[in-house]
Amino acid sequence: MKNQSKHRAFFLVPPEVQLLDMAGPAHLFYEANEYGAQIETHYLSLNTSSKEVSSAGISLGNLEAFEDFTLGTNDLLFIPGLESHLFFADNFEQQNQSFFLWLQKQNQNGSKICSVCTGAYVMAFAGLFDGKKCTTHWKYLEEFQSRFPKTKLHSDRLIVKDGNLYSSAGVSSGIDLALFLLEELYGPVFATKIAKEVVIYLRRTEHDPQLSVFLQYRNHLDNRIHQAQDTLAQNLDKKLKIEELAENVHMSPRNLTRLFKKTTGITIGHYLDKLRVERAVQLLSDGSKVDTVSAACGFQSNNQLRTLLKKHTSSLPSEWRE
Repeated sequence: MKNQSKHRAFFLVPPEVQLLDMAGPAHLFYEANEYGAQIETHYLSLNTSSKEVSSAGISLGNLEAFEDFTLGTNDLLFIPGLESHLFFADNFEQQNQSFFLWLQKQNQNGSKICSVCTGAYVMAFAGLFDGKKCTTHWKYLEEFQSRFPKTKLHSDRLIVKDGNLYSSAGVSSGIDLALFLLEELYGPVFATKIAKEVVIYLRRTEHDPQLSVFLQYRNHLDNRIHQAQDTLAQNLDKKLKIEELAENVHMSPRNLTRLFKKTTGITIGHYLDKLRVERAVQLLSDGSKVDTVSAACGFQSNNQLRTLLKKHTSSLPSEWRE
């Protein structure tokens, strides 16, 4: 672990909080403590109440007043999403002015302030995102941009970082954001250990779109095709024959080929290419060598990898388009 400094992680608990927005990142910081990180955790109320009820109906107690704390550069604050009728209410901004002023001061102090899902609205109302890059849940992108025209909204990113300000697209991406921050604080090996502990298959980064290809083409109910997709995603380093894939899901190769295309809208080969491209781009962006990436994606030569990437240059970070 490269960082032995003590940190504090604060989690705002607004009324009707989206439970996973808060609980996901909070659990990762709990696991980080179990692995030796020194992180002190606090749960803050948006108002004077020491108890709130989540949008799922679960009561959350022992909340602390935000005014009791001053944050610094070793501190992180997570602002989770809340029900839209609250931040769309005419009196939301006026009602929470004291918190917005406090939030501005913590930003000036250099603390890391992070929004999950519609928590971006809270940061935007406080003016933190004026002239800054950010993102929010895809459902609210158009409304958010209209309401906060000074923001530099990214419409197809899971995580956006601008200085000490972080934002994530929603729900599960808050977990990705927590891992992203743990990697910044303690290094990639430590973050990988935490990801493995909570059984996260593939950690996403700030370069990834809101809908990863590992999640796309899954909006169907055919369990056999889901199994085939899982097998492909988990064996990118191997050259699977269609006969092996079909046998694994108890189908004939011809029937699997036909049903896969009918169910997902793309062929097995095209789907496999997409998986390999996304995995390759992630590994290259993380600094992996081309030989390592080629092997991880099931190619026998670097030229095979380069040929595939040239077909998908729009998917690549600019530094890999040469």
